[in-house]
Amino acid sequence: MKRYAAVIRLRPEKEAEYRELHAEAWPAVLAALKRARIANYSIFLRDGLLFSYLEYLGDDYAADTAAIAADPVTQQWWALTDPCQQPLDSVAEGEWWADAEEVFHLD
Repeated sequence: MKRYAAVIRLRPEKEAEYRELHAEAWPAVLAALKRARIANYSIFLRDGLLFSYLEYLGDDYAADTAAIAADPVTQQWWALTDPCQQPLDSVAEGEWWADAEEVFHLD
């Protein structure tokens, strides 16, 4: 299992919409995440920053996340959630959520 974390800004005027979407996350989107061997996935909010944490149980993260991105229902979901988000200034070209480096872990 490998842990992943990432950060993105939440547009303040979109907070209520973002919360509503995630209060009733689409079952097909959740199924796509599970098919991609993603577990224990959480998104936290603090001071306008969304922090995501997930555990990846597979052996080809790039292929599994590409399958999520190719999923038509997930693409529809992102069409609703993406306008709520604003990438950090430090993201690489083409990156949306900024990967966060793990600096400490306790089992």
